[in-house]
Amino acid sequence: MSAPLRPRRGPAARPADAPAPRFLTVGVIGAGRVGAVLGAALAAAGHRVVAAAAVSGASRARLALLLPSVPRRSATSVARAATDLLLLAVPDDALAGVVTGLARSGALRPGQVIAHTSGAHGLAVLAPAAEVGARPLALHPAMTFTGTPDDLTRLAGISYGVTAPAELRPLAARLVADLGGVPEWIGEAERPLYHAALAHGANHLVTLVNESADRLRDAGVAQPEKVLAPLLRAALENALRLGDDALTGPVSRGDAGTVERHLARLAATAPESVAPYLALARRTADRAIAAGRLRPVDAEPLLDVLSGRDREVAA
Repeated sequence: MSAPLRPRRGPAARPADAPAPRFLTVGVIGAGRVGAVLGAALAAAGHRVVAAAAVSGASRARLALLLPSVPRRSATSVARAATDLLLLAVPDDALAGVVTGLARSGALRPGQVIAHTSGAHGLAVLAPAAEVGARPLALHPAMTFTGTPDDLTRLAGISYGVTAPAELRPLAARLVADLGGVPEWIGEAERPLYHAALAHGANHLVTLVNESADRLRDAGVAQPEKVLAPLLRAALENALRLGDDALTGPVSRGDAGTVERHLARLAATAPESVAPYLALARRTADRAIAAGRLRPVDAEPLLDVLSGRDREVAA
């Protein structure tokens, strides 16, 4: 007579206070631009990426490109396989639902580290995971991603906005070091401000550059990128090095007539650009005055032009 079958058991739970192994068993949920690249970087650092969840066609293609030997599984299967570290790289607004679903499914276990890559969220969004004994970690790379192997070369030296319980700080620092980065410790309450700063600087920069390129095309410039590239690179480098002392141009000089002509031509050619120009010109004037680069008395005609155009836009 054959022996009775024994029920299969999943991986044993790691005690919450047990030290993490040098190389972690990792799963990735969300093989988007960030998740696929960080998964590949962790694998290159020696960690064992055992499973990944990818839903869209683009995500599946990234997984095949960046983690070709990693099997694609459901989110709950990935969570069960990731005995040491589960990396959640899903959109900000989807994160809470994913965490709640995983916690309710029984796929999470005590001692398992659950890290998300959202800049806007901290640890609170991981509360359902913490309630079942998982250890929460917010690990946001301050970098823009394309989801291609080129991203791996850009990771060296970048900053990661990290929010972690005190007992997880050593592990978080080690993970960031393995990724070639530098941790910036962000308080839970400061996550939205941290993320707003990055989005304001990087995402709005893309919009601003493309707005400038469009207006150059309107002016008859066939290749605006050739005109903008040296100018914008110099402006960015100067701003990072000199702060507000890098300000140049008509607003910082108080040239009200020039700004008035800008606004009149924009209104005739691209009225959708008037409001953004006004907002940035006002903020530039404020900073130039505060930095002592524009005297308040010299700023008055300029501010009158801006406020007059503001009233026109509102009307």
